Amino acid sequence: MKKESKQTAFARKLRREQTDAEKALWLRLKNRQLEGVKFRRQQPVGPYIVDLMSFGGKLIIELDGGQHNEEEIKSRDEERVSWLEERGYRVLRFWNNDVLTNTEGVLEKIREVLLKIPPSP
Repeated sequence: MKKESKQTAFARKLRREQTDAEKALWLRLKNRQLEGVKFRRQQPVGPYIVDLMSFGGKLIIELDGGQHNEEEIKSRDEERVSWLEERGYRVLRFWNNDVLTNTEGVLEKIREVLLKIPPSP
């Protein structure tokens, strides 16, 4: 039996311990509910684990709590986004509060981006 990596084990842990915002958005994205696009949650991508992503659309969605206002974390977030964008991913960031109080607006923004992405073969 193949032993899972530390990163995969951590991703599984994150899936079990989702934030309220992650749960709320996942309920609306899972099972191809938005434009028929498949999303995964807490997905390892290179050295990172992203909150939500569509491989087909190369779209990553990150949900941020208040700690992402701190300078050190902002800097790490910028490095992370740069690394992902260099590999062809589009990264959308939303505040947890926006997801919880304006779910439809967040979904509409995601939909707009998905409709601009050419379908994968």
